[in-house]
Amino acid sequence: MRHKNFQKNCSLPPRAGRNIPLRLRRTCVLFPSGTRSWPVCPCPRIEPFMQTTIETSLVTEKTKELCQAILDQPNLRAARQNIERFMADSIARAQYEGVVSKGQELEQKQRSAQTLSAAEISAFEQARESLMQNPVARGFIDAQEEFHHVQEDINKFVSKTLELGRLPNDGDFEAESCGSGCGCGHNH
Repeated sequence: MRHKNFQKNCSLPPRAGRNIPLRLRRTCVLFPSGTRSWPVCPCPRIEPFMQTTIETSLVTEKTKELCQAILDQPNLRAARQNIERFMADSIARAQYEGVVSKGQELEQKQRSAQTLSAAEISAFEQARESLMQNPVARGFIDAQEEFHHVQEDINKFVSKTLELGRLPNDGDFEAESCGSGCGCGHNH
C-alpha cells in the first residue's frame, strides 16, 4: 500500500517509520508519527531533478551576489549615471540616433554594392565627430563600452568554467586568440 501523498506514478512503497531525506518534494511526503520534518520522497528517479533545483538555488544566490558586487563597483555606478544623464538629454539622444541611422544607411548601401560618395562619408564623419564632442553622448558611449566589457568578461569566465569543469586560470584565457588585429582586446 502506498502512502496517500505519494505521486501517482511513484512505484516505491512508503518507508514506514523512517524519515530519510533524499530530496525535497512537496507532492511526496513521509513524516514519522508525531514529528515535523522537511518533505521527502524515496523516489530515486526524481533525485537528479531536485538536486539540480537545489544546486540551481545556490547558483542563483551566488549570481545575485555577483550582481550586487557589479552594482557596487564605482566605475559602473558612474557609467549608469552617464546612461541616465544621456536618456534625460533629448538633444544628445537625437544626435546619437541621427548618427546611428546615417551609419546604418551607409552600411546598407555598401552591402548592396553601391558606391559611397566622398560627400556622404565626410558628412557622416563630421556628424560622428560632433557626437563625440558632446560630453553627454560621449559619456553614454563610454558607459555602453564599459558594460559590454564587463558582460563579455563574465560570460567568458563562466563559459570557460563550464568548458573546463574547474575555475580557469590566466593561462586558460591566454590560449584563446582570434588572430592578429581582430580588435577583441586580446594581447596578440
